[in-house]
Amino acid sequence: MEKHLTRAAVLLTTGLLVACNPGKKDQKNAAEETWTRTEETEKLLTNLKGTSAQGVMFGHHDDTVYGIGWEGEEGRSDVKSVCGDYPAVISFDLGEVELGGPRNLDKVAFDTLRKEIVKQYQRGGMVSLSWHARNPKTGGDAWDVSDTTVVKSILPGGENHDKFAGWLGTVADFMNSLKTPEGVKVPVLFRPWHEHTGSWFWWGEKLCSPDEYKTLWRMTVDSLRVHGVDNALYAYSTGGEPQDTTQYLVRYPGDDLIDVIGFDTYQFDKQAFVETMNRMLGIITTLGQTHDKVPALTEVGYEGVPDAKWWTGTLWPVLEKYPTLSYVLVWRNARERVTHYYAPYPGQVSADDFVKFYELPETLFASEVQLYK
Repeated sequence: MEKHLTRAAVLLTTGLLVACNPGKKDQKNAAEETWTRTEETEKLLTNLKGTSAQGVMFGHHDDTVYGIGWEGEEGRSDVKSVCGDYPAVISFDLGEVELGGPRNLDKVAFDTLRKEIVKQYQRGGMVSLSWHARNPKTGGDAWDVSDTTVVKSILPGGENHDKFAGWLGTVADFMNSLKTPEGVKVPVLFRPWHEHTGSWFWWGEKLCSPDEYKTLWRMTVDSLRVHGVDNALYAYSTGGEPQDTTQYLVRYPGDDLIDVIGFDTYQFDKQAFVETMNRMLGIITTLGQTHDKVPALTEVGYEGVPDAKWWTGTLWPVLEKYPTLSYVLVWRNARERVTHYYAPYPGQVSADDFVKFYELPETLFASEVQLYK
């Protein structure tokens, strides 16, 4: 206990020093020097770096908690109903965990998320967690951009710093609670502050400076480590705005904090989508090699998948050109908005093509991966 408290004190002090002096490069990061991850988390990172030699993992947000026409059915998944297998990657959202209630912003119980995260670990697959945190200054949701000083207000010295520090504590409590019946902490990939190259979230490009954004990241990771979170990897995820590697790195918080680099993009116009995909996949492929990071397509999709051949006719022809890509994840199949879905379900127009996508030797699903061995 004494050793743990000493480490926490050192981490917190260093985190605040770095936060208050984000431009100084001579500050040593105590978290980097002293922190260790669980054995399972280290295995996950190693295997993420090696899995691309076999192929690209497929992922789906909220895959096992609801889908088109159903919710909360044990073992059910729209993806599994179509192809017979679960996604290799499933993502969930921690939005509103900071409020202390029983459910997240998509009305899924946190107890349910815990159970599903353990199940995905037992399958050998990975869980990614995003966090659409509410606006800590206005009380609005993550999309409330009515105030341009929110990030500044939660950094050390800001009027909402203590409040936000408490929010980070609730995130840490959730991550620390992710344990198997045998007591093993389940590794997760944490992907906060995403799509920051746009300005639709309160942490977006026009809502804070690059230094403020980087400090937010460092404060987040240092706080979680202080709270004993040793089962998390971290993903930096832009939108599709960067035009080159230099722009991609403008708000990059540092190699010592980040394990996975990715981006989010969605199809509206096919030509523009393909052009963005090629540019961004080229960027993260290059940076993955030069920074020793895992490249991933952290969010992608075509709402309603109206193109019957989208999986093998649009998505795969782009993906196959970037063989170091770790995973590709499509967004949720909303049960409360029946036209808002990104993976097929039985009878959906692209379902047959998705089976062909699944059958490709280079696409990996849950039964084909073991990320903790």
